[in-house]
Amino acid sequence: MELLRTPPPKERADAARNRAAVLEAAARLFAEQGVEAVSMDQVAAAAGVGKGTLFRRFGDKSGLAAALLDARERVLQEAVLHGPPPLGPGAPADERLDAFLNAYLDYLLEHLALVRMSETATPGARYRIGAYRFWHRHVAILLATAPDPDHTAHALLAPLAADHVAALLPEVGEQRMRSGLLRLAHRAT
Repeated sequence: MELLRTPPPKERADAARNRAAVLEAAARLFAEQGVEAVSMDQVAAAAGVGKGTLFRRFGDKSGLAAALLDARERVLQEAVLHGPPPLGPGAPADERLDAFLNAYLDYLLEHLALVRMSETATPGARYRIGAYRFWHRHVAILLATAPDPDHTAHALLAPLAADHVAALLPEVGEQRMRSGLLRLAHRAT
């Protein structure tokens, strides 16, 4: 699992300062105005960097969203790998799976607009994100005794696609979504 984690990039001091300024400005603007309402031009101006710097570093707004999510994903990954049970090691697989699904849904709901942007930027983007590979591998390991744990892990993660959650949340609500996800997990194990 440690091998699936992407180490932070090594960078020059000025590049690190620019990156931090951009991420800080983007986080503030996204929180104030909403992800969809903020342009890359606004982020560049708020960060005090040129548009070229911003586009070279992040590509587009979905790349910026992915960079903002990176540190938040690392916190959850660290809890999965080294945190206390049941999310971390030391609890039975079914308890760890429930804890992970609850923790991931909490993370997703807190950052729904950013995750949605990063997952839907291009067709299949969700499955190319390093964090998805980590989540998938973790769930597959927890499902080791289930038939076809690899496919079952994809099936359990499918209802956690940000676009899906954003579309259903107003209709079904968080609690119903959460309990339905856990019912699926219990049936899979």
